[in-house]
Amino acid sequence: MRILVADDDADLLESYKDALEARNHKVVLTGDGEECLRTYREEWKQTLSRGNAKTHKIDTPFDAVVLDYMMPKKDGMQVAREILKMNPRQRIIFASAYVEQTLEDTVKQLKQVVELMQKPFGADTLVSTIEDKEVYDGLKELMLSMRQIKDLSPTPKQMRSLLENLRKIQKGRTF
Repeated sequence: MRILVADDDADLLESYKDALEARNHKVVLTGDGEECLRTYREEWKQTLSRGNAKTHKIDTPFDAVVLDYMMPKKDGMQVAREILKMNPRQRIIFASAYVEQTLEDTVKQLKQVVELMQKPFGADTLVSTIEDKEVYDGLKELMLSMRQIKDLSPTPKQMRSLLENLRKIQKGRTF
């Protein structure tokens, strides 16, 4: 798998890279939101140029994009918004110490639920989350059930329900 990781903690980035590369994943590291977006845009342009003209099928440049929620220059939410504007099918995983706030922000700002990992977490947890394809499929189902609150501000009860459903989908592994 190809994974793009954005975090302003260089030591954390290196530990993620080591763990992911040990499992034969290709990893691209970026240290802030602007660098992450620059990297994504370059890869997206290359992906578009390789797209299958006959089927109009375009793959995503990365199998997953892991974003630190709080980064310099552009925060994770700004980066996710711009990436999803280019490519709504891109798998986004937020790393945040504040999962409830991050979930609420993703619903309100991105109009969707993305995967969440509560910091701190170990590199092995990151690897198992990225390699678990069932989670991403479960998110699609959760999004369908969320359509009724998509254009509204979710109530605290709806947010708790979303958080619990996300926790179940992610098998309680990340928060």
